Amino acid sequence: MTAKNHKNKESQWFGFEKVAPREKTRRVIGVFSSVAENYDLMNDLMSGGIHRLWKNKFIRMMRPHARKKLLDVAGGTGDIAFRYRKQAGEDANITVFDLNADMLKVGRNRAIDRGYLRGFEWVEGNAEKLPFADRGFDLYSISFGLRNVTHIDDALSEAYRVLKPGGQFFCLEFSHVDNPALRRIYDAYSFGIIPKIGDMVAHDRESYQYLAESIRQFPNRRALSRRLKNAGFEYVKAVPLTGGIAAIHIGTKI
Repeated sequence: MTAKNHKNKESQWFGFEKVAPREKTRRVIGVFSSVAENYDLMNDLMSGGIHRLWKNKFIRMMRPHARKKLLDVAGGTGDIAFRYRKQAGEDANITVFDLNADMLKVGRNRAIDRGYLRGFEWVEGNAEKLPFADRGFDLYSISFGLRNVTHIDDALSEAYRVLKPGGQFFCLEFSHVDNPALRRIYDAYSFGIIPKIGDMVAHDRESYQYLAESIRQFPNRRALSRRLKNAGFEYVKAVPLTGGIAAIHIGTKI
């Protein structure tokens, strides 16, 4: 195993199935092509709307401002970008970046429906190799996307590269539940209920089975914080949400 693959140990796992890194990326694209049209609806159904509270807190912590240039990675449907735009105002400068063309199509159409005809750029590509110049953004956000990246450490290094000095990294992602009793309830819900909802609403049980499995494969808060520091970020902190079901990770480029 090369040093690079050792760093990016998640690259060989698609949920609980061991695969080649290239195959994982291909399958992730397939998952989100399948769920794109129902993605935000499923988030509401799966979380009982709690994800909205998490995202509102996420946006508040970012302190939106029109003078801050935002790169929202894995943000294809525009959910985070639109929340940011609402707070930052019509002069906001937002680049929405996603691996999946179908997710970006949904986001662009929703932007038009909202009358957001300027201030947005929609770019398709891989978070592991961003097509942007060094030190170009004030903020980097990724919401429920990092666990789907094949080479997480590469994506963190790229986030660091494209941020300006003083720029901040924000990640909202599922995490690991601390309380054993809550963990048992959460596991039963994740593996017993979420795939059934996916089957009934999105007609795609397998993608939501992958969702539950991918959460369990994602590093815990301490491990992810360490990897952010290894990528160069300072003042790293993790804020658990709802007993650790999710967490916000923050790092600053000095």
